Amino acid sequence: MFNVLIFFFLKVAVAHTIGHVAATVSMSKVAVSFTHIIKSGEPAFSVLVSRFFLGESFPLPVYLSLLPIIGGCALAAVTELNFNTIGFMGAMISNLAFVFRNIFSKKGMKGNSVSGMNYYACLSMMSLLILTPFAIAVEGPKMWAAGWQNAVSQIGPNFVWWVVAQSVFYHLYNQVSYMSLDQISPLTFSIGNTMKRISVIVASIIIFHTPVQPVNALGAAIAVLGTFLYSQVNNTHFVMKYLVLE
Repeated sequence: MFNVLIFFFLKVAVAHTIGHVAATVSMSKVAVSFTHIIKSGEPAFSVLVSRFFLGESFPLPVYLSLLPIIGGCALAAVTELNFNTIGFMGAMISNLAFVFRNIFSKKGMKGNSVSGMNYYACLSMMSLLILTPFAIAVEGPKMWAAGWQNAVSQIGPNFVWWVVAQSVFYHLYNQVSYMSLDQISPLTFSIGNTMKRISVIVASIIIFHTPVQPVNALGAAIAVLGTFLYSQVNNTHFVMKYLVLE
């Protein structure tokens, strides 16, 4: 039983690690706002993975709700001034990895006496064990030291505090997300996630002075609106499915 649990956690941790690494790579190549515009297309990946890998079918309105998400992301990508293939693919890979992580996590927490906080704690520790040997093999201590010195020389001593603050806030964000899965409905969580995307996109544009064309802003708005519509339609689908089963 213990070996089965470890193997299950390992699958979730691999998807979790790939998702975060790919998102970080994406944000290093393109604007933060662009990464989150593409990541707003995660519901489309969720439906496709559930359909082709899990054999789950959805009503027509769910599939139709994906059209504005895909169309909005495509429009934003085509008109992005700082488009980069690696950045775009990183965001897409992150979407796919997080969909698998969420599916495995839901299965892991369902019927088990594991809270969201404990689940994410175990997931983080296992992810660290997975990532560390790859980080040493690909980069290594010498490259870490050179990169750190380069960053401090260009940004200054505040770089250290920014790294600390980013680490704390990013961990807390993911911790609260997993805790929320145990406490609120899927609809509330989806709406909150949509609002988070809007906040991150707008804040990153303001803080980093990212140039945005009107067509690019339109694509982002369509994608975010599509995500909201998907959450509404998908929640209705699951409520009706639950009532039928009852």
